[in-house]
Amino acid sequence: MEDLTLVAVVAVALFFDFTNGFHDTANAIATSVSTRALSPRTAVLVAAVLNFAGAFVSLKVAATIATEIVNPDSVTLSVILAGLVGAITWNLVTWFVGLPSSSSHALIGGIAGAAIAADGWQVIQWQGVWDKAIKPGIVSPILGFAIALALMLVIIWVIRRRSPSRVNRVFRRAQIVSGSFVAFTHGTNDAQKTMGVIALALITTGHLNAEEFDVPYWVIVSSATAMALGTYVGGWRIIKTMGTRIAKIDPPQGFAAQSACAAILWTTAHLGFPVSTTQTITGSVMGAGASRRLAAVRWGIAGNIAVAWVLTLPAAGLVGALMEAVTRMPGGDLVVFLLAGAIAAAAFLGRRYETRRLLPAQA
Repeated sequence: MEDLTLVAVVAVALFFDFTNGFHDTANAIATSVSTRALSPRTAVLVAAVLNFAGAFVSLKVAATIATEIVNPDSVTLSVILAGLVGAITWNLVTWFVGLPSSSSHALIGGIAGAAIAADGWQVIQWQGVWDKAIKPGIVSPILGFAIALALMLVIIWVIRRRSPSRVNRVFRRAQIVSGSFVAFTHGTNDAQKTMGVIALALITTGHLNAEEFDVPYWVIVSSATAMALGTYVGGWRIIKTMGTRIAKIDPPQGFAAQSACAAILWTTAHLGFPVSTTQTITGSVMGAGASRRLAAVRWGIAGNIAVAWVLTLPAAGLVGALMEAVTRMPGGDLVVFLLAGAIAAAAFLGRRYETRRLLPAQA
């Protein structure tokens, strides 16, 4: 029975990875699409390929998720399964309404909520949560804002006497590089979170040793593939929010925002911080947009996004706790797994609806 539950956990974790991919596609490509540096389909394909490649770079974020958020000795497969469904549910809710919330925090919140419901508050490694998740999550969008703003001020000084048409042409090409780097670092950061969850499940069942942490190659490949497929499916609602609604940006601003975001993601991935790509790029877009005037940023939209960030941990945690209660019922693990399947079906139908309604508007 344990082996079947482990298979279910791996399957649901990979589905979470898939939702993470289409939920966070906008992080890499929204500014490139909005400034017409790349066509939507080309941008999605590039992002998918580089998300896949980036997943093979580091395992430090995976180690953080597997060993420093909850106590591996106190977690069961049922808790991990329930937490994953909590994270998936919040991802799909925010995707449906077009809010770029944090898949990272949804995952941490879902698993933490399920773990607390099962064994109490002591199961959480609070120091690790604060040092590796919450504190970097607060700092990353602020740092993104500051770096993008500073970089944009330098760019404005450099291009002050250049022809706007030539400047835009050059920076559209530069955005291909900066957007690709965002996609690559997104894979380095976010695909590892699913690797960490699967590794946690393998530690729980005795297949891995937490003291000598490693991730099997099949876990790396499957996580990278699920992320890439989700990225290729895309999330056009969130792309619209990220690309045009936070701030209307031109190619130099898009380049500055993407460069700031990619630099932060590259650094945090190698420090083992599972930061939110969504928060980081949002802060960077706001910083780039504010470089000419503060009024260029639609602060109301930014405020709505901030509310989604604040709600993510507790909302995903509540769903995770509810799912953990369901797992205690006879056949509860199967019920939760079937709920994940129902969510997958809803995502597929939502994708069809989204494609029909939004793609023609972008033609």
